[in-house]
Amino acid sequence: MTPVLHIERDNSIEAPDDESFERWVNATCRALNTDSTAQPDLSIRISNTDEMSQLNLRFGHRSGPTNVLSFPAEIPDDIGCELLGDIVICSPLVWQEAQEQGKTPTCHWAHLTVHGVLHLLGYDHDSDDTAQDMEALETQILQQFGCPDPYISASEAQRV
Repeated sequence: MTPVLHIERDNSIEAPDDESFERWVNATCRALNTDSTAQPDLSIRISNTDEMSQLNLRFGHRSGPTNVLSFPAEIPDDIGCELLGDIVICSPLVWQEAQEQGKTPTCHWAHLTVHGVLHLLGYDHDSDDTAQDMEALETQILQQFGCPDPYISASEAQRV
């Protein structure tokens, strides 16, 4: 599966380049051994804190911003549309979390992108079992980019 990726950004918001997002999205799809001829569409929007707070309240029913939201497309199979959905990533929060958690910003951006794509592809972390499966897959994909396990703190990673 090679998705057609649409990236929407305000040039005043700092974020990785389009090619980085393409690498992370493509690696996620390849890791799932999906239909290599499929070309589903997905969009990534880079948002600011205010916009993400509004989206999180409206769709997540939580106040304040969150780092990533995924909106899987709900299109009946008989329509024949290959739309995966939309991902929104809050740039200021990603940079802040990376610093607070001792992660490289690039790896944190990669993690949230992979996480969002997996949600679009039907993965979730609603139970311990599904969370464990999703986290293992994220870690495996991120290793391709030299990123450590995102679920281990920087201090724990140094001891390993």
